[in-house]
Amino acid sequence: MAKVKWAEGIEYVSGLLSKRPKAGKMHSDHGCALLATHRVAATTNPVCTRLYMVGPYKRSTPVGAREAQARTRFAAVARAVNTRKNDLMNMTTDQANFLAQKDLAGGKKTYKAYLWSICGDAYDAEHNG
Repeated sequence: MAKVKWAEGIEYVSGLLSKRPKAGKMHSDHGCALLATHRVAATTNPVCTRLYMVGPYKRSTPVGAREAQARTRFAAVARAVNTRKNDLMNMTTDQANFLAQKDLAGGKKTYKAYLWSICGDAYDAEHNG
């Protein structure tokens, strides 16, 4: 196994280190990307950084009905969240309601999670009756 020695001042490297080829480009099926992960854990193992070559992914099964519904719901809720967070009519009320529920048990800890919850509930009520 190869070892990586970091230069002074570099604590760790994490994330995608090379770009994937864009779809439709010449030889895009053969492209790989270099991915680094770093974990922080109480352990005696000093090797906490790993490097992976991520190759192309080809799906082996078609998209099912449940997955298609989940994708549709995700896209609709994402649009609703983006619309709502920029809506000046709801912004003050939403921020006040977020702060009121944030420290309660089961409350959403971030404003974005709160908006996702509100818009997701509205989508479910509209589509599931």
